[in-house]
Amino acid sequence: MIARFFLGLLVLVGLAGFLGIGYVTLAPTRPQATAPAPVQHTTTAVISAAHSLAAGAMIKPDDIAVLQVARDAVPAGALPDTPEARLAVVGAMARRSVGANTPIIQEDLLKPGDHGFLAAVLRPGKRAVTVAVDAVSGSAGLIWPGDTVDVILTQQIDAPDLAPGRRVVAETVLEGARVIAIDQHLAGGPLPGGTSAQAARTVTLEVGASEAEKIQVAARIGRLSLAVRSSMPGTPAAAAGNDPKTAPTWASDVSNALSSKTQTQGPSVMRVFNGAGEGKEFKF
Repeated sequence: MIARFFLGLLVLVGLAGFLGIGYVTLAPTRPQATAPAPVQHTTTAVISAAHSLAAGAMIKPDDIAVLQVARDAVPAGALPDTPEARLAVVGAMARRSVGANTPIIQEDLLKPGDHGFLAAVLRPGKRAVTVAVDAVSGSAGLIWPGDTVDVILTQQIDAPDLAPGRRVVAETVLEGARVIAIDQHLAGGPLPGGTSAQAARTVTLEVGASEAEKIQVAARIGRLSLAVRSSMPGTPAAAAGNDPKTAPTWASDVSNALSSKTQTQGPSVMRVFNGAGEGKEFKF
């Protein structure tokens, strides 16, 4: 009787152990709690305004900067920071005002070659006139768009009756003209990435209507050259179109050898006419 009781108890203990092992083996594995993955904020570099740009401003290399913007917040039409995009921005004109540290978009720009670009660059009432220059008359390629220049006319007067000191003269025919283009380059300052200055062949100036005519006549009379005006603060700047106040400089003003005080005067000539007959010259 007692042996049967212990035998039954052992059977029950064995059955309970078997059921426990089966439950542990077949029970579903509880997922382990994991920390949430960090959110990655990816950004992209776009071209922005280094400072406030007014509408109509010609964009120079120091007007642009780089701005990091989240990829999901990049404005439509924003320009990526690439060498090609920078070359396209420099020399363009701002169609509208752009705030500092604001991405520059395609619609903000009017680029050279676009219809009406040159007309948009000119200020109201102004004209664009192009002057042919060489390495000397163009200041050895050191003039850039945005500079202010004076236009100097040098001419030689072929008149035998003039004293030698009065046969070569230079005069300023235009003061304070704004340079808006060098050859095909319209921008303020040198081209980005440029390593050396190159001699220009043409310089386009912003002038008034009458000054444009004056430049064309002067180009036929003699040789034109450009003189850059200072851009230092406090330096008096002549407004484009003002009549020059400087007197012409004659050869005798530069060379003492051609001065009227030292040069030998040529013979005086008198021509006498007798009625309708042929005149005679008398030298004395």
